[in-house]
Amino acid sequence: MFSGERLKARRLELGLTQVQVAQALGVAQPSYHNWEIAKTQPNKKNKQMLATLFEVSLDYFEGQYELTSIYDQLNPKAQGRVLSYARSLLDLKAAESEESTKVIKPLFAYKVYERLSAGTGYSYFDDGSYDEVFYHEKFDHDFASWVFGDSMEPTYLNGEVVLIKQTGFDYDGAVYAVDWDGQTYIKKVYREADGLRLVSINKKYQDKFAPYEEEPRIVGKIVGNFMPQGS
Repeated sequence: MFSGERLKARRLELGLTQVQVAQALGVAQPSYHNWEIAKTQPNKKNKQMLATLFEVSLDYFEGQYELTSIYDQLNPKAQGRVLSYARSLLDLKAAESEESTKVIKPLFAYKVYERLSAGTGYSYFDDGSYDEVFYHEKFDHDFASWVFGDSMEPTYLNGEVVLIKQTGFDYDGAVYAVDWDGQTYIKKVYREADGLRLVSINKKYQDKFAPYEEEPRIVGKIVGNFMPQGS
């Protein structure tokens, strides 16, 4: 593409005014002025006359002239380096463009209380202390707690957050938080004649049986789980 900036720069190098150049070419001074500000371009005949008057090659006024001129002076090995660097700049530009167009999802805060056990049991929420974590989805729940252990893998992972809705017992096989014998468990629960059977998803763990006489209590149903994201 014709470069008005290069045209102006060469004219100034030669110490010529716009009027002098316009008169030498036989064009109106406003027409020449429009070439320099890139409002219009000279036709092929005028480009040739400019090249002759300014003592440059015809492609001198092209925007890529300086780049191609330098490139042509390099040896093949150096030209390869230039191309490699140029490609890396294009890749960087594309990556930056992709990053700028990413949709930023809002993060929702969750108060996560003492860990629930997904193993041998862990004390229930005694002191009310909590950690604040974040996730990109908002779940309807009553409170959240940590998973500790691997007995409910692969569905509930050690270090994840479980979301609990305070409900009664819905059906056998659902996953609940159960308070029993001073500890709280996250297990699949089955009601039997004499108590609650607490079943792990991880088959290496044996079932636990909580007799009704020991007053096991269903704290709530697990309605979601996630691994926290950065704030």
